[in-house]
Amino acid sequence: MLKTIDRMIAGFRSFKAAYYEQRPERVMTLVEGSQSPEVVLIACSDSRVDPAILTNAEPGELFVVRNVAALVPPFENDGRYHGTSAALEYAVRDLKVSDAVILSHSNCGGVKALVAARNGSVSDRTFINPWMSLMGECATDADPDVVSKESLKRSLANLRTFPFVQAAEAAGYLRLHGWWFDMKAGVLYALNEKTGEFEARA
Repeated sequence: MLKTIDRMIAGFRSFKAAYYEQRPERVMTLVEGSQSPEVVLIACSDSRVDPAILTNAEPGELFVVRNVAALVPPFENDGRYHGTSAALEYAVRDLKVSDAVILSHSNCGGVKALVAARNGSVSDRTFINPWMSLMGECATDADPDVVSKESLKRSLANLRTFPFVQAAEAAGYLRLHGWWFDMKAGVLYALNEKTGEFEARA
């Protein structure tokens, strides 16, 4: 039985055959030109929720930003380290994507940790605790999936605190989306910002 790392190498060989051998013109277009994805997608680091696999995306179609719980922090111009914010800035200002999607999901470990902390559980995680505290106010429900959806709404609000996002959305060339994936049911929901409800899309 192959170990995961060996299957990864075998998977790369399949990728190489599919693109470098069977579709070299597609690869050369990506390599010799600059990338021009239409979508920036902020997703969770969870190994079960790979956005490229979920959306069946081709190389070059998505500019993906992944972090614990798919959180978007508020805009802060403090000269410190802001990986997610830097990626968003590049996607919106330089790549000029037309759509920004935040993709959260059910059964999220980061959200479970947030709910547990809210209920008095003590954790010694140096980086996860302050990161998840961004959404601390959302952890008012006992159901992590409810908290995950509220956290997604907060991340969308935080996304709109970035001046370049505000400008792009106001100009009509950037659309914002909140998606939530139910892993057990295999259903993708989209947030209707007018009603505040999540509606099944696929």
